Amino acid sequence: MSNTGNIPVDRLVNGEKKDVEEPETPIETIVIEPDSTIVELTACRLRAIEGLDDLTKIETLNMRQNLINKIENVSQLTTLTQIDLYDNHIERIEGLNTLTQLKHVDLSFNRISVIENLSTLTNVESLFIVHNQLRTIENLSTLINLRVLELGDNRIKKIENLESLVQLEELHFGKNKIEKIENLQTLTKLRILGLGANRLSKIEGLETLTQLKEIYLSENRIQVIENLDRNTNLNVLDLSKNQIEHLDNLQSLHQLKELWFNDNQIKNADELNKLESMQSLQCIYVHDNPAFDREENYRSKVLLQLKQLTQLNATETRRAVPMILD
Repeated sequence: MSNTGNIPVDRLVNGEKKDVEEPETPIETIVIEPDSTIVELTACRLRAIEGLDDLTKIETLNMRQNLINKIENVSQLTTLTQIDLYDNHIERIEGLNTLTQLKHVDLSFNRISVIENLSTLTNVESLFIVHNQLRTIENLSTLINLRVLELGDNRIKKIENLESLVQLEELHFGKNKIEKIENLQTLTKLRILGLGANRLSKIEGLETLTQLKEIYLSENRIQVIENLDRNTNLNVLDLSKNQIEHLDNLQSLHQLKELWFNDNQIKNADELNKLESMQSLQCIYVHDNPAFDREENYRSKVLLQLKQLTQLNATETRRAVPMILD
């Protein structure tokens, strides 16, 4: 593929910014072998998808960090299993409907406002549309093999239209505008749920998600730990940067290994008494709570009380098992 022609270049002319055209000389030539299975075109300053017609064996197309504003000229690449268009200028999902072998699609860091034109991609297992302009979760019902869905850093206000995605194992909605945990009851295979940096005020709607291993609820408006009795397989619970005052309703989480409750409103260090029976607990984050900020030596007291810990905040304890290198 040849990247030639008139290339606009920003210049200052008489103190003003002007578009000046360079001479018609080749700037860069990219040669791709026709039998290539992997094509890497990251950060090549490409403005269009073109010149890929002869790639009859291509499986992976990576065009990250370019200047592409439209998905086009890929319909003939029916052997593709992965397409990565992360960090471009794309405004619309289109041109992918013939690529039915796709398993991985990454459209993150673009300008997409609507999820659309994906209905034929029923083999997709991972879909990333992070940091776009999405307001609604929609048009995903046919993606029945989806296992990982990442829609973080958008403008989504409601969890909805996911009922048919029963194979989902990871669901990430961090940094949106979601006010309620809801409409997840059919997603019983979920292992990881990310809802950090939203507008949640209550832990709820997780009763059927008994396979959950990790829940991330940091940077919300949660005041009470509740409704986790059925989530007994949890290994990681992140409740940092909320408004929690008490460490209640955790005793049923017998497999919990990491508990993050830093940056909350824990006012009494005696709240740690409620964690003594949780013998699987290995790591807790407690800093930036009133109860611990008052004492300079709180670390030693916490470790004396919770002897099962191998890590307190970001620092491992002496009880941590040393790593053995081969």
